[in-house]
Amino acid sequence: MSSFVNPTLLWGLLILAAPILIHLINLMRHRRIQWAAMEFLLASKKKNNTWIKLKELLLLLLRLAAVAAVVLIVAQPLLQNQLGRLFGDTKTNHVVLLDDSFSMSDRAGTSSVFDEAKSLIGRLGAQAARQTTPQTFTLLRYSRAGAGTTGTQYDMLKDRVDANFDQKLDDTLRRLAPSQTAVGLSPALDAMAQFLSEATGEETIVYVVSDFRARDWEEPGNVAEGLAQISERAAQLHLVNCADAARPNLAVTALAPRGGTRAAGVPVSIEVTVRNFGGTPVENVAVLLSEDGRERPAVSIDLIGAGKSETRRFEVFFATAGTHQVTARLQGDAVAADNTRYCLVELPVAVSVLVIDGDPDARNARFLATAFRPGGNARTGLEPQIERPDYLNKHALDKYRTIYLTNVERLDNPAITALENYVKAGGGVVFFIGERTAARFYNEKLYRDGLGLFPVPLLRETQLLVDRLEKGADIEAAPEGLFSIFAGERNSFLAGVTVEKYFSVPKSWSPPADSGTQVLARLRNGDPLAVERKFDKGHVVAILTTAAPLWNNWGRNPSFVVALLELQSHLVEAGSRDESRLVGTPLRMALDAARYQPRVRWLTPGLGEAGSTTVDAPIGPNGLDLSLAETDAAGVYELQLSTTDNQVESQRFAFNVAPDEGDLAIVDRDELAGRLKNVRYDYRQAADFHATSHDLAGSNISDWILYLLVGILVGEQLLAYSASYHPKAKGAPA
Repeated sequence: MSSFVNPTLLWGLLILAAPILIHLINLMRHRRIQWAAMEFLLASKKKNNTWIKLKELLLLLLRLAAVAAVVLIVAQPLLQNQLGRLFGDTKTNHVVLLDDSFSMSDRAGTSSVFDEAKSLIGRLGAQAARQTTPQTFTLLRYSRAGAGTTGTQYDMLKDRVDANFDQKLDDTLRRLAPSQTAVGLSPALDAMAQFLSEATGEETIVYVVSDFRARDWEEPGNVAEGLAQISERAAQLHLVNCADAARPNLAVTALAPRGGTRAAGVPVSIEVTVRNFGGTPVENVAVLLSEDGRERPAVSIDLIGAGKSETRRFEVFFATAGTHQVTARLQGDAVAADNTRYCLVELPVAVSVLVIDGDPDARNARFLATAFRPGGNARTGLEPQIERPDYLNKHALDKYRTIYLTNVERLDNPAITALENYVKAGGGVVFFIGERTAARFYNEKLYRDGLGLFPVPLLRETQLLVDRLEKGADIEAAPEGLFSIFAGERNSFLAGVTVEKYFSVPKSWSPPADSGTQVLARLRNGDPLAVERKFDKGHVVAILTTAAPLWNNWGRNPSFVVALLELQSHLVEAGSRDESRLVGTPLRMALDAARYQPRVRWLTPGLGEAGSTTVDAPIGPNGLDLSLAETDAAGVYELQLSTTDNQVESQRFAFNVAPDEGDLAIVDRDELAGRLKNVRYDYRQAADFHATSHDLAGSNISDWILYLLVGILVGEQLLAYSASYHPKAKGAPA
């Protein structure tokens, strides 16, 4: 069974009558005249008359076939598949996988890459509507493949292409817009695997309509495997690139608190990072900022190199406790979605710090508490709590941001376990050594050959001898790391610090490679004074002298308070998690069912009450099982809760776009071919892509007819030569 791309041109077959008419006219031109001399010739001709007529008939048929072949080539006949020839009802299903990640919003003038993609899909639909064979149309956006709790959500699923299809497709395309997600092709390919397994008795043509950004094809992996499977099971696979060029683009790629104590009434440092994804440097970039919706002075970046990032730090101040929002945004460029980033800063009234002192009079602990909370106008936001060592195994530790242990002789096993679990979960612990410190206990129970909590083995209490020849500082900070603020020429504060006693370590000890252990400061004799170790998600610091000015005078030096606050800031930051989530990532959490009622309310960014959703959370093994699958918009989501005593509480969550999606570099044809070696596909630019009837209804056999025409013309010439009379040239042998 076949059809034609240009069926109206088949009227050209009427030209076939021309050779017949010419032949008949030529016959009519002959007049029979009796001539005696011809009788002999006619008698001779009679013997070969049948063969001559056969040649003439064949010659006429070849000329008719040549004319018909020319007409058919112009009309472009389509030969459907074997199933269609057997049953006469072949159906062609066009499946469009549409990339709607936010890089598709890349805009040049008034048109975007996504607009080009919709225009292409409209052309495909219009071409399908002109076919005489059954056609269906399927449209699936990347972001709707396997989305949410309902699974894959098709915009169109095997919709029949009929007289109303153009309008239906136009209405569907009009409501589509790029998402703010960075979802790739893999989920859509997984959906296609299921789709093709159910598609029987029809041809399936798959179109991957995307912007083919280079970052997505560096290591295609599963995508290449999925495309290879489609190319084997589908009739055709088309990769259509809708991006015509890689335009320059700036993006806010990070916005987060850094360093310092986060508490109400204390300035909080925020870092903002802007990346230049373009190929040329950009000057005078203004980052507009707001705090809880109020505009504040912008941050200016003089120069961002091509393909480089620049980070700037600024301070925000919130007088009240609670969750506060900081927003950074850039002025408009090629892609708008990555020009804005959101950050939430959770500020308690004060940060609780637990100080454990092994000395009954708590001399070291009181000295630390004074440094943490000096009083007067010097607000640090820290709230120290002094306790004895047995407090560790009798109370929960997760409410403390850091724990300091000073002059502790030993801990029982439950206390050690509680402390290790606290650090593994992200907590920060600091040990200050004193006269009560038992080296054997620390080595056997806390260090444990490098497997325990304590970062360094201890040797003995050691006197730092006075060096009368060298007048340098007793403490030398490492040029990089926690105490680098005191390193080099800026260590005037440390110059006045003297250390008389400390705990030495074995001479053979050095930080093991890849152990996460580093020496932060040394004494002038080279022995370690401050050592840090990363322990699972948390950090532990050992300072091998006293906190109070007992073995040293450091506590009376201004550098001590600075170092202590730097240490506190470092430990809090190391244990902090980035509270920003990526757009499209489901939000899941568990709440105490004894404290909260099951009915909760979600508020969507930018929509307020209009975008609210009220649900009843099911009770799971860990309490109320809360989930929010629809997180496709960047911004701050709010969860409103009611406690069992009818008090209203709320929690907020910041969602941001994927920072790398703003890289608009495009993979070229050759690179793509090298990464899809086992895939049979056709790659074209959207502007050059025009679906033919071969794509839409079967195999176009025009090329084969052309080859046949060449054969017909050659045969016609040979037969014409054979059927005509050719007198021998003069002088030729008889």
